[in-house]
Amino acid sequence: MNLWTLQNEGINTVQQQAVDGFNDAGGPQITLTTYLNDPYKSALQTAVGSPNSPDIFYNWGGGNLRGYVEAGQVTDLTGALDARPEIKDRFLPQVLNGGTIDGKVYGIPMQGVQPLSMFYNKEVFAKAGIAEFPTTWQGFLDTVDKLKAAGVQPIALAGAQSWTEMMYPEMLLDRVGGTETFQAIADGEPGAWRDPAVVRAMTMVQDLVDHGAFGTNYAAVDYDNQASQALLTSGRAGMELMGSWQVTSLNDNFPDFLDAGKLGWAPFPAVEGGKGDPRNVVGNPSNFYSVSRSSADAPAATDFLLTRMTSPEYVQGMIDKGQVPGLTGLDQQVKQGRFADFNTFTYEQTKNAPTFTQSWDQALPAAEAQTMLTNLAKVFNKELTPQQFVEAMDTASR
Repeated sequence: MNLWTLQNEGINTVQQQAVDGFNDAGGPQITLTTYLNDPYKSALQTAVGSPNSPDIFYNWGGGNLRGYVEAGQVTDLTGALDARPEIKDRFLPQVLNGGTIDGKVYGIPMQGVQPLSMFYNKEVFAKAGIAEFPTTWQGFLDTVDKLKAAGVQPIALAGAQSWTEMMYPEMLLDRVGGTETFQAIADGEPGAWRDPAVVRAMTMVQDLVDHGAFGTNYAAVDYDNQASQALLTSGRAGMELMGSWQVTSLNDNFPDFLDAGKLGWAPFPAVEGGKGDPRNVVGNPSNFYSVSRSSADAPAATDFLLTRMTSPEYVQGMIDKGQVPGLTGLDQQVKQGRFADFNTFTYEQTKNAPTFTQSWDQALPAAEAQTMLTNLAKVFNKELTPQQFVEAMDTASR
């Protein structure tokens, strides 16, 4: 059997150990193959459904997985999970939901949860007279003003990639309109993009731009070369909205900043008068492994996913790498190790969230997602008004 996944040296080590343990038990053998992100997406689109399809393949769930499901290329894992309730019940429902399409499970969470959080420079906040991270939107705007008054760019934004810009409207829409607003969009309901909450969220984004919250050069700042992280860690910016991978990335690229205890983190603030529960999280519930429907060893591949992705060795290996699996019963495990404080925050935030909304670029069909990212960049650059964005996306979703 062939297992295709993304290249990530630390995580690949844990994955290979899981494969080796499965292979040592006899039966069909698994070969692990890793790819860089963009080559992987191209290879997978060509391979799945063909004689060269991998038996097990990495995916992002949501709209990314739906395309393969609707093409009849993925194995339905619902029955296998229902037959093993002791395994099914280990997954946090709001995480397993990311691999669930039309009520059926096609993807098993295989990596850590990745909710969005606000990361901030404690030293910068202290110098600006900010005692703690704000919990309300008005408090957030006041914090922006205090940072500007202190001569600091309030928010680091890698605007050269519009997926980083996407994080603000998707968080704001959840706080303003509630989870149901985007769910209607993801479900393709006619007119869903025209919900007034979408216009309000986009207006709030442009208010931040007009207020100078992101500085003036954000469209040229690149995330891949750690430029936004450099702004945060150097004290030239006060905060950044990013996924939970931020901590391990900072540990790789700016370890002295972490060692000095300067990094703080907090949930995205609540919006006064909004319908959304401030406990809700947005981001990537996890990444997933799915079984190709054309696999000659689908039962063995399914058994690998059910037994190895929840094994004590795999779970501990992920935690040691700064990943928090979307499983129940990890309250004590996440409190240990180098990333204990942040892992505990991430785990409790996810576990206590009523809903975990998947990032728009993964939840939407690929073509609609790309149009959304293109139009979103225009909103940030003031080339589209919020109403024009809504109209453009309503047209694209038809």
